[in-house]
Amino acid sequence: MNMQSGRTTLSKFLIEQLRGRDDGADLGALLVDVAAAVKAIAAMTAKGALGGVLGALDARNVQGETQKKLDVLANDAIIQGCEWGGLVAGMASEELEAPYAIPAEFKRGKFLLVFDPLDGSSNTDVNVSVGTIFSVLRHEPEAAPAEADFLQPGSRQVAAGYAIYGPATMLVLTVGAGTHGFTLDREVGNFILTHPQLAIPEDSSEFAINTSNERFWEPPVQRYVCECKAGRSGERGRDFNMRWIASMVAEVHRILMRGGVFLYPKDTKDPGKPGRLRLLYEANPVALLIEQAGGYASTGRGRILELEPGALHQRVPVMLGSRNEVARLERYHAEHDRGDDQPFVSPLFNERSLYRPEMALGSGK
Repeated sequence: MNMQSGRTTLSKFLIEQLRGRDDGADLGALLVDVAAAVKAIAAMTAKGALGGVLGALDARNVQGETQKKLDVLANDAIIQGCEWGGLVAGMASEELEAPYAIPAEFKRGKFLLVFDPLDGSSNTDVNVSVGTIFSVLRHEPEAAPAEADFLQPGSRQVAAGYAIYGPATMLVLTVGAGTHGFTLDREVGNFILTHPQLAIPEDSSEFAINTSNERFWEPPVQRYVCECKAGRSGERGRDFNMRWIASMVAEVHRILMRGGVFLYPKDTKDPGKPGRLRLLYEANPVALLIEQAGGYASTGRGRILELEPGALHQRVPVMLGSRNEVARLERYHAEHDRGDDQPFVSPLFNERSLYRPEMALGSGK
């Protein structure tokens, strides 16, 4: 099948990609179920205020974050769409403290599904793109999975993807043979392959980070961002553009479409958290998509996909995108940890001329 011509539906694509695999039929069926749930979420987000689904609930999730109505509705849509088909043994979600047990009346399958039902949900009230992130892992025993069964490194994912709900709804996924984008044809209700074999350029002049946290960053990140902002007159010798949407899916989608680097680094704003993004259902699936498209995903001190998870909702630093930019960030962290880098002082803390001693009133100068 020529994946770049005609109208290749998601189902046809999965049949072709998974042909010959022992678990191919079941994995394909599960991904079709996920896609059906994505369509339901897309319909809810598209209605916006007309659907009465915006705003916050008087509740917090396990992360301590205020839940939006759409967080809960999206979570329910995925569970209800995937629990009955005999394809999953259990599910885990950002919105649930413990894994979800498949009800006794349904058959258990050979996969585990972990997901963030609505990434960037704080943006729903202002009509900015949000998304759904998901990851599929294997589960061999027939018994109900325990939390420990979900704690698999990202390198063991058999599929991963995200949906982005923007001007068009897109589903971007990998089953281990490249990263591919599908656009929802609303008239017929099918996802159509529109972006086969996405490829991230090795170099980029675009970065995404929340600079309001600059004073809390580690020196390697301050060094990198300072060089980017210095542009062609600085160390890098070229100008960079900065982006920040506050939706990981939207940031990653832009990188997959045209390159760039996304950073949500470790900082000292909340010393109790080693990072902000969750490993199992945010960092791992996105890292697999990025690497299958030729990019790289790191904590700054190692490959994300090699991390051994220690908890269901574990947080990690995330730096991903164009390979050479992420490699530079890793080098800066290594130099800092060895003490080989020059002491870096953020421009935020440099003395400004108004407050220099020689300019102070009464200095006699």
